[in-house]
Amino acid sequence: MKSSSVKTLMAATLTCAAMGVSSAAMAGHTNHVLTTQLSAKEMVGSKGDPNGKGHGHVFGVDGDPTTLCYILQVKGIQTVPVGEGMAAHIHEAGKGMNGAPIAMLAGPEDGDAADCLTEGEKGKFPTGESGIVKRILENPSDFYINVHNPEYPDGAVRGQLMGADQKHKM
Repeated sequence: MKSSSVKTLMAATLTCAAMGVSSAAMAGHTNHVLTTQLSAKEMVGSKGDPNGKGHGHVFGVDGDPTTLCYILQVKGIQTVPVGEGMAAHIHEAGKGMNGAPIAMLAGPEDGDAADCLTEGEKGKFPTGESGIVKRILENPSDFYINVHNPEYPDGAVRGQLMGADQKHKM
């Protein structure tokens, strides 16, 4: 996907999320928005790209407990097409530990990636666990995002998910 297309998708996604938060305020719902800061220093058991950094936002969709959306932006790392080794995942493990990938994200081929994943969607949640989206959103510190590339196949940058000020009880 072209960078301008991804940026348009990210802007539209953030606008929709903001609108969802506004409408949720009237409906008495809770919207979770998680954040992460990605860097090589967060890598565990392997060395990441010392020049790499980035950030991510992960959020639920109001009224749909099975859909998880995300936006990733990275810089300072080698970016290549997904078919050439660019990948990103949400892994299950606390800070300082490694864990298996539980959600397959789009690799930020040009530094940016954004999408929404729905439980049951082929190839998106490899464990097939029902309720995984809810578990991620309600227990963010148990999960991290890792971005991989050919130069750093075990991960160029990593960041633990955390609840943000954007988690509003409506």
